[in-house]
Amino acid sequence: MLEHGGNINDAIRRYGRARADWLDLSTGINPQAYPVPQLSADVWHRLPEPSTALLEAAQTYYGAPLLLPVAGTQAAIQALPRLRTRSRVVIAAPSYAEHSYQWRQAGHDVREVAYDQLEAELDQCDVMSVCNPNNPTGARIAPAVLLEWAARLAARGGWLIVDEAFGDMTPQESVAAYTGQQGLIVLRSVGKFFGLAGLRLGFVAAHTDLLQQLADVLGPWTVSGPAQQIGTAALSDTAWQQTMHTQLQESGTRLQQLLAEYGKQSSGTALFQYWQDAHPAQFAEQMAQHGIWIRIFSHGVRLGLPADEAGWQRLQQALQSVSQHNQEMK
Repeated sequence: MLEHGGNINDAIRRYGRARADWLDLSTGINPQAYPVPQLSADVWHRLPEPSTALLEAAQTYYGAPLLLPVAGTQAAIQALPRLRTRSRVVIAAPSYAEHSYQWRQAGHDVREVAYDQLEAELDQCDVMSVCNPNNPTGARIAPAVLLEWAARLAARGGWLIVDEAFGDMTPQESVAAYTGQQGLIVLRSVGKFFGLAGLRLGFVAAHTDLLQQLADVLGPWTVSGPAQQIGTAALSDTAWQQTMHTQLQESGTRLQQLLAEYGKQSSGTALFQYWQDAHPAQFAEQMAQHGIWIRIFSHGVRLGLPADEAGWQRLQQALQSVSQHNQEMK
């Protein structure tokens, strides 16, 4: 299994620091989770029947003509490679590592390609997978470009997979509305913007034929009854969504400005910031000594948002301490 953010148990084991003493910034999940409503009395003992209310709420929120609810987009990422015979797959890199890993595990020929080289590789592949906005860098590709790529791939039976897990803050950049056409597949997550990662709820927007194939592979009861009810409430709550848009935009700007004060020229989304770093493991170790758990990559660092003012102050103090120490060591 690949390593992911949110693995706070690893931090506890490695450093012997209690869970309550950690500030976990290793994910891009909204630290202000959607308030879970009271659930119906029978939700725990009934098998989860498909929810029309959930689908209608999701179609309105994402603007997609057809959707398949899944147990987090990870379920779809693992299943989609099983729907194709051996294919040439291009994965935008750096990116969420499960895309590349799952296609390789299924026996496909996979190449990881930098974002600025993707178009040059389009005619040499059968499947292209892109995170938009990208996790972890925040890079974006214009919707018109994605739609052109999807049409070119579909003309020869190919797919363009667009992972919009972090797309809630920029709905104008989504291509979910166009997924009625063949060859375009969009993944959406309830876990990130709504702060409900533990719910394990996501959606696949695609042509009806592909959604039926995917549903057959995933089998029945893929999304729990509680997840359906909570997801319906969250996707329908426009007042909460509007308030959170404002709060997250302010927090994302604050994080970028705070990092810039200590020489970190970052990019990202309202939910996280990323920068290239020559020694990411060293920086992670220094932050861990201050009880702050972060996400590192081979050549970069990603930080999520603190949940409260105490967390912001703690992050600033740690950045200041690490910066002073590194200056003294020069």
